[in-house]
Amino acid sequence: MIGLKRGVATLAVALVGALALASPGTAADNALYEPTHGRPRAAAGPAVPDRATVTEGQVKEVAPGGVITYPSVTSCLTVTVRLRDGGLVGAHASLFEVAGELRSDEILVALKHLVGNRAVTAVQVKGAVGAWHPGYFVKAIESYGEDEQPPYPVRPDPEGLADAVSRGLERPRRLVTVEDVPDGDQIAGFATPVGTGGLPPTGTTARPGQEEAAAP
Repeated sequence: MIGLKRGVATLAVALVGALALASPGTAADNALYEPTHGRPRAAAGPAVPDRATVTEGQVKEVAPGGVITYPSVTSCLTVTVRLRDGGLVGAHASLFEVAGELRSDEILVALKHLVGNRAVTAVQVKGAVGAWHPGYFVKAIESYGEDEQPPYPVRPDPEGLADAVSRGLERPRRLVTVEDVPDGDQIAGFATPVGTGGLPPTGTTARPGQEEAAAP
């Protein structure tokens, strides 16, 4: 069932590309562009809650010790930024645009804005890794014109996704990890990181001494 859902998502991306007319120089590997438009709608305010539900196309923050819930993650990716003070800032990146919410090429802009200059210990990317091309973070499928062909993944590319997130957030690559996890709700918290039921597994957080220093 998991494979079927993700297969459908990947096929949908492929069909979008097949319906477009390929133009010279529009190769999948050259699809990393600056976002064509930005309209961050990150949830922020004077009082940071200790719990938040982050649906597709949203970015939210919880206080130290808080918990983020990402509901119904199927063809999506979640990006959880773990702050040194124990707080979390999370983004729910949608493969296709959800009305009124952030597109895939806007989500990292909003996440970076909400994190600001605070010190980060880890950035965890989890979800349907095989359905995502790294270029979707900088040019959404919907932003391609009729004479352009969107790229689509031919195989899972966790390294490419990690590089794209690192560049989009302007954070060291060593802090970013990528993990393919089963469909369903994801929970991020101090004791229950995204997609796990207990303490952080090896490789999902920065080791002591690897944490990024706060910007002056």
